[in-house]
Amino acid sequence: MSELFDAVDALLASRATLPPPGERKRLRAAHGLTIDEVATALKVRRATVSGWESGKTEPRPPERDAYARLLDKLAELYPAAPADTAPPAPDAAVPATFAATPAPAEARPPATAEASEAAVMTATENTQTAPAPVAADPAAAPRPARTARTSSTSRRPGAKKAVPAGTRAGGADPRFENGPLAVVDVDDEGKVLAYCTGGLVLDVPAKSIPALVDWTLTEAKLGAPKLSGPGKDADPLIVLTEAALERYGLPVTLTEEEKHAGRLPEGHKVIKQLTRAEWRLTKRGFGPWARIYRPATGSERACVQLCIPSWNALDTRHWGTAAQLPPAELARVLGVYASRVMTPRGSTAVTGLELMTALHPPTRASEPDADGKRHSEHNPGSLGKDAIDPMNWPPCEVPDGHPVLKDLPRFHVRGPAEKLFEEAYDWARPMTDAECTLRFLVGIDVNMAFAAGANGLHVGLGEATHVTNPMFDPKLPGSWLVDLSHVDLSRVKVGKEWVELDGSLLPSPFTPKGERPEGPAWYATPTVAYAVELGYEVRPVEAWVRYDNGRYLDGWYNRLRDAYLATMADLGVDADLSPGDFLAAMDGYKARDPELAIVTSAIKATVKGGLGKLRERPRGEGWRPGEPWRALSRPTWRPDIRAAVISRTRINLHRKVVKHAAFTGQYPIAILSDCVVYAADGTSPLDFLPYREGKPLPGGFKLGINPGLVKHEGTQSVLWGEEVRDKFNAPELNLARYIKDGTVTDVDNGE
Repeated sequence: MSELFDAVDALLASRATLPPPGERKRLRAAHGLTIDEVATALKVRRATVSGWESGKTEPRPPERDAYARLLDKLAELYPAAPADTAPPAPDAAVPATFAATPAPAEARPPATAEASEAAVMTATENTQTAPAPVAADPAAAPRPARTARTSSTSRRPGAKKAVPAGTRAGGADPRFENGPLAVVDVDDEGKVLAYCTGGLVLDVPAKSIPALVDWTLTEAKLGAPKLSGPGKDADPLIVLTEAALERYGLPVTLTEEEKHAGRLPEGHKVIKQLTRAEWRLTKRGFGPWARIYRPATGSERACVQLCIPSWNALDTRHWGTAAQLPPAELARVLGVYASRVMTPRGSTAVTGLELMTALHPPTRASEPDADGKRHSEHNPGSLGKDAIDPMNWPPCEVPDGHPVLKDLPRFHVRGPAEKLFEEAYDWARPMTDAECTLRFLVGIDVNMAFAAGANGLHVGLGEATHVTNPMFDPKLPGSWLVDLSHVDLSRVKVGKEWVELDGSLLPSPFTPKGERPEGPAWYATPTVAYAVELGYEVRPVEAWVRYDNGRYLDGWYNRLRDAYLATMADLGVDADLSPGDFLAAMDGYKARDPELAIVTSAIKATVKGGLGKLRERPRGEGWRPGEPWRALSRPTWRPDIRAAVISRTRINLHRKVVKHAAFTGQYPIAILSDCVVYAADGTSPLDFLPYREGKPLPGGFKLGINPGLVKHEGTQSVLWGEEVRDKFNAPELNLARYIKDGTVTDVDNGE
């Protein structure tokens, strides 16, 4: 008889009622449970629980009964909101927290740092650089559309099943109505699905990689409009999950040899399939970011970008846990980034560089000639289509091993008078007796400091001209050989007034290590201009200047700034918060939406990586010193632009440090890049930043989320700082490196 009862119980369990997929996740999250914890308790895989929550699959006995029991208990603890106060359906108005587009320029708060800084820009964007909207901004929904699901195969509101490509309604550009990208996965029933932005799921009929490329270009309606008038539309991006890799005959992970090469071997069967189908690969080959194309015919491009997360396409340093996200969530993360920055073209560094070109294409169509034909011509304000000849580079601006230096002795080490060395700060000093009597060390960090340094900066667009004994011109981009050792920080001009400071407690603004120069050295224009601003005469010996110049990075800055501000606003950190409210909003902001927090990290990495890519070094490939390397063939290989941005960023920070010292008598203890540490009697930046009636010191540090403003980096005790320095016998250990969490793993080596 008990066997009959067990059979009846099993029947009941097989029909156990479950809440909708979106409610399942809400209940789990309300109790603070992770997907892994639920999976462990029910003895299933993490992906299985993720599928249940997304509606992609439904639980079966015996797990279904246990899962239903868990959800029933959680529903008792966390009842759903009443119907009249429930959030709107996905087709209804979008919550303001996840607004699809930034506010109009006139409604936005000032997007620069302080007006007292040089070359401040207005917040109004050039309408030519604004991207046309796609069918659905991935930021418009708090999550992929799970709450409106009506079946186990589709995430599109109201759909009954995964839909063929081309069935989605509306869109500003019908060519790209399904968004910029798709994450291709295989479900438990063996169906290949493409998860697009906005919650749409498409059926993928392709049986091979060549067929997938064809489908993407002919049916999927993926891609994004160009960012600038003479530019090119963004190629569609296809992200392949591990299941998709297996389906299409690709390895889930690369071998050590393949990782080292960064690609599959040329003889791999999938590469042979592509060759037979007359598809080509770029010089990067079939690696984590593969580009598959056919030569363009006229204005028509045929190119698809692949992204393979399990091959480390999404570096965890910049994309966090994105590679482990379920397909719909990954589509959301990459989609938000694509809509606000651009469709990824590779690493964040590669994308940062590509964004510069997308906003300033090298060529444009000319006016019609006598026959009415247009021709390709140089696009003013761009870097052009041709790289600078390696042998025409100023020797002072290039890194060691560059072809222009090939005649130097093999082991020659260039000094400051031979080499431009504009880098970010890595400086620290011992604490004074007075500082040791205070209780805390408080770190503040400049938001998107290098983006702010690029804002309004005049940089060279073409080749440099050599000049001897020049008159210094602060408006002329270039590199200047000048002696700044006479600048005395004990007496400097702040604004129009001379002030007395304790120069021994300040870093020099002219060297990354904060050491006072000992003689002539090469500096970028912003560094020399700051010496003049401090009240000192400068007499350059020689210079390499660029008469063809402009504010090349303005559009780049604007787009990345707006992307960052919009995403932080989605996370509850608005640009118009009071100092106290801002600090409160920043506390734990990443936990409010971990997926959008990944996007903010990627945006910041795009800034730093893009600037770093301007001076890309050799990357193996059998290179030898004195020989050219691949990056030198790019018009965007511009170490002079990188140096100018870093110079201005370091100077911007030093200016604030000086104004703070002149007004408060407080001096920094350590500076690392964009992080500054001060001693204080309290744990908050408000315990040492001089706010009066809610207003900051003009030209000093100001709390806020805009680029150039500062946030709280971390607080440790003064005792911690002294103990760490004593433990490693390093009185000038850079505490800014460890202020965030207080963990010091080894002696500071400056790396």
